[in-house]
Amino acid sequence: MAVSTSTSDFKNGMTLVLPDGLFSIVEFQHVKPGKGGAFVRTKLKNLKSGAVIERTYRSDEKLDQAIIDKSDMQFLYRDGSQVVFMDTNTYDQIQVEESVLGNAVNFLKEGDIATLSTYEGSVVTTELPAAVELTVVETEPGIQGDRVSGARKPATLETGIVVQVPLFVNIGEKIKVDTRSGEYLTRA
Repeated sequence: MAVSTSTSDFKNGMTLVLPDGLFSIVEFQHVKPGKGGAFVRTKLKNLKSGAVIERTYRSDEKLDQAIIDKSDMQFLYRDGSQVVFMDTNTYDQIQVEESVLGNAVNFLKEGDIATLSTYEGSVVTTELPAAVELTVVETEPGIQGDRVSGARKPATLETGIVVQVPLFVNIGEKIKVDTRSGEYLTRA
């Protein structure tokens, strides 16, 4: 569902329905030049691709604002190319294609909570905590002592993602991983 909104009501994070798809307002600026009419300069992020574009609108222009529903969902299991979530309030289950979740699918393990944003019944974005704890299932044996050089080695985590970790990390250890960059943060 979409409602009409004026450019004077813009807020950061607001989602707009444009001909190109759904876009979130990253930033906006009202500009009143000495000559001519006022306008609004915006930076918009495509919710599907993540691409950021710049658009300019007249100050009195009307656009469609998307009504996005956000709900906390618990990750239950993978079913082929789909991921099954359960709403923590209603206990309803939904299936979402892995491709819709993007990079978030690499950090989800059974029982984790993710915030899914839906528009007209379709999942458009997935929000995870800034860091998650995952167990190392495969890596070379650890080396003691070399903590200064910053040398790294690949480690496969329980979700299947491979991250670079310090040499002293061993199989079976829990580590914290940044969900935005996919980088090792610390041992848990």
